[in-house]
Amino acid sequence: MGGAHLQLDIMVRYHRMKGRPTVWIPGTDHAGIATQLVVERMLASEGIKRADIGRDEFVNHIWKWKEKYGGTITNQIKRLGASCDWTREHFTLDERLSRAVIEAFVRLHEKGLIYQGSYMVNWSPNLQTAVSDLEVEYSEEPGALYHIKYRVAGGSREDYLTIATTRPETLFGDTAIAVNPEDERYAKYVGCQAIVPMTYGRHIPIIADKYVDREFGTGVLKISPGHDHNDYLLARKIGLPILNIMNKDGTLNEVAGLYCGLDRFEAREKLWKDLTETGLAVKKQPHTLRVPRSQRGGEIIEPLVSKQWFVTMEALAEKALHAVEKGDLTIIPDRFEKIYNHWLTNIKDWCISRQLWWGHRIPVWYIVGRDCEEEYIVARSQEEALHKAQQKYGKDAEIYQDPDVLDTWFSSALWPFSTLGWPDVSQEEYKMFYPTTMLETGHDILFFWVARMVMMGIEFTGNVPFRYVYLHGLIRDSQGRKMSKTLGNVIDPVDTIKDFGTDALRFTLALGTAGQDLNLSTERLTANKAFTNKLWNAGKFVLQNLPNQNDPLAWETLRKYEFDKEESVLSLRLPECWVVSKLHLLIDLVTTSYDKFYFGDVARETYDFFWGDFADWYIEASKARLYQSEDNSVTTAAQAVLLYVFENILKILHPFMPFVTEALWQAIPNQKEPLIVSSWPKTSLPSYSNAVKRFENFQALTRAIRNVRAEYSVEPVKRISATIVANPDVLQYMSEEKEVLALLSKLDLQVLSFAESLPEDANQSVHLVASEGLEAYLPLADMVDISAELPRLHKRLLKMDGEYKGIKARLGSPKFLEKAPEEIVRAAQEKADEMEEKINLTQKRIAFLESTALVTKTA
Repeated sequence: MGGAHLQLDIMVRYHRMKGRPTVWIPGTDHAGIATQLVVERMLASEGIKRADIGRDEFVNHIWKWKEKYGGTITNQIKRLGASCDWTREHFTLDERLSRAVIEAFVRLHEKGLIYQGSYMVNWSPNLQTAVSDLEVEYSEEPGALYHIKYRVAGGSREDYLTIATTRPETLFGDTAIAVNPEDERYAKYVGCQAIVPMTYGRHIPIIADKYVDREFGTGVLKISPGHDHNDYLLARKIGLPILNIMNKDGTLNEVAGLYCGLDRFEAREKLWKDLTETGLAVKKQPHTLRVPRSQRGGEIIEPLVSKQWFVTMEALAEKALHAVEKGDLTIIPDRFEKIYNHWLTNIKDWCISRQLWWGHRIPVWYIVGRDCEEEYIVARSQEEALHKAQQKYGKDAEIYQDPDVLDTWFSSALWPFSTLGWPDVSQEEYKMFYPTTMLETGHDILFFWVARMVMMGIEFTGNVPFRYVYLHGLIRDSQGRKMSKTLGNVIDPVDTIKDFGTDALRFTLALGTAGQDLNLSTERLTANKAFTNKLWNAGKFVLQNLPNQNDPLAWETLRKYEFDKEESVLSLRLPECWVVSKLHLLIDLVTTSYDKFYFGDVARETYDFFWGDFADWYIEASKARLYQSEDNSVTTAAQAVLLYVFENILKILHPFMPFVTEALWQAIPNQKEPLIVSSWPKTSLPSYSNAVKRFENFQALTRAIRNVRAEYSVEPVKRISATIVANPDVLQYMSEEKEVLALLSKLDLQVLSFAESLPEDANQSVHLVASEGLEAYLPLADMVDISAELPRLHKRLLKMDGEYKGIKARLGSPKFLEKAPEEIVRAAQEKADEMEEKINLTQKRIAFLESTALVTKTA
């Protein structure tokens, strides 16, 4: 899903605003296996097999499919607002990139780092290609363990060894039987021969090797080196022959005798039936298998020895390890360094050939009539290969190209420099942008792609291809499951954009933490859609309260305020000085977070400032300036602050929410340039902790008054009287902002007083403490009609009392306590405690109202 590219867009937009030259090169790879699989399935549904139409026609079908569907990811990225340089978009099969791929293969071969050989690979019978170790996923599945008798040659009927195997059909490829040298049960048979069942008496040696686990199964191991990774390694170590019993399509070959032509799983069934009939089957028992499946097609992978092309990895891996050790490459988050190091330390040679038709054809040619194992030509083109062949083998020599293609990751590994013009290192863009700064990708392809780019970058350019690797988490569904077509939980970003808007989707995805997966839920998207709306509405308010765009003098006055100067900020009144100070602190905070790639922190801090400080407090406070003040300079200062703070909020949020911020920015009159290329706010601007502290007092008082109003159900529009009690210093700044206080707390300005001591009617007022040394008294009669409120409270008390007694009676019943589930009893107890608290509060309220009513009467 589009989260994959969001963090990169945030970085690009941020650095662009910082005035740094930035380029983001977009593109896609040709996804060899996955794409061929999709097109083969599509043709199969029309009854066409690729073998029927031939390579060229099949590749044409894939190109047509690619033209039709290949742009899906690109379109999603565009819809998400990725600010790439689309003129530089690349595809790994582009001519330019294909040239780089051939160059890389030739150079590695010249250095002796590419070789051809028959080795054990993971074979995908359906696709008929090798797949890398990294593309095999293991799943725990129910299966069976088959126990089979192998008779000892020359022995009596009682002389046999029982082996336990999960894949009995591989016995046709057995070249030995092994037992542990310390296993006394079988010591007498070591050095003898065993007869492989169902093979017309083929003999194989019984050997001893400490590799055999005495505890597993029967402690006897059949060795079929052509079809098991561990057996293959053992056979290579001790010099056993390697027998292949399988065709490339997963059927058995002539080595399997009567079973030749059967599919591997059919052969298993038939073989077990035949073994049972001949008395060689001992037992079949359920067993949980660790089944290797192809990540692409999901089919069971077969270990098979086949001729492939490999890259020698050890020397390349060593340099890639040093890059992180020396600090030339930083992996974010750093916990992935361990995984990177572990993989590169235990690296195997990379099988780069794939028996596919879609991809970069291997630049190797063979000579007609000569042994292709021994003699081949590596060249940059067919013409060059033919020229070399004719020079070496005479002018009549004919050549044909290796049918295999390269693993998709081979071309992707060259991406950072092949897209910038390599091997032509004199190109301007190569000189300007290579090595690059940042790679951002999913943590799941750290090996497939990242490590290989690092190795290839160092090998071909002498430089680590990027300074940072930022690994984002995967986007999961609301239940935390990986998105997959099988589960039907794939969320299409384009559909999400239709429902929630691009900005809300981007903001939601950006709240994730590097390397941690993010659950995408409708609740999160809905909340962030509300945030986008709030930003829009705040923008509308600011725009409506700015001078007319045709009044240049007024605009000149607004722009004259220099909030980066101490005296400008200090000259502001309290709410303005507070909000500008808070903004300046926020700019410092988020700039540091942007530089550290803590994007979730940027989003949260900005959200809190915009909604919590600017929208809920300053915009509300500014209404006293804009609509009630008779002092023109106060109104202008408020307009200047609204504009200044809002413009900076737009700048900070722009990398996250490019569309709504750009639209609001361009709606502000007299903007000189688009937001995307505007400059990032300066840092270390003046902020006054004293103003922040004072306004926090102001907020505490307002909240306390609002709470009391809510508690006594005062009509929202009703203005009430109040006396604010504090020391002279606090009273001074509070009284200076009495219009704002009255507006925010719905107080009546005519009866709002400030005093250093208790008011006369203190005992008939609700007393509240806002903070240390700041109190308020709100006359009760002003808020409540006591004669109506008392009967209402008595009635409510009676009802609650009845409910409370009912619950207590239940809790007092032994029958209820014995029979009811624990959680029901607990819930009843909690309800009783809650009711008790409410009753106490109501009783206190009644007592307070009665005493006040009494005082009023006597007065």
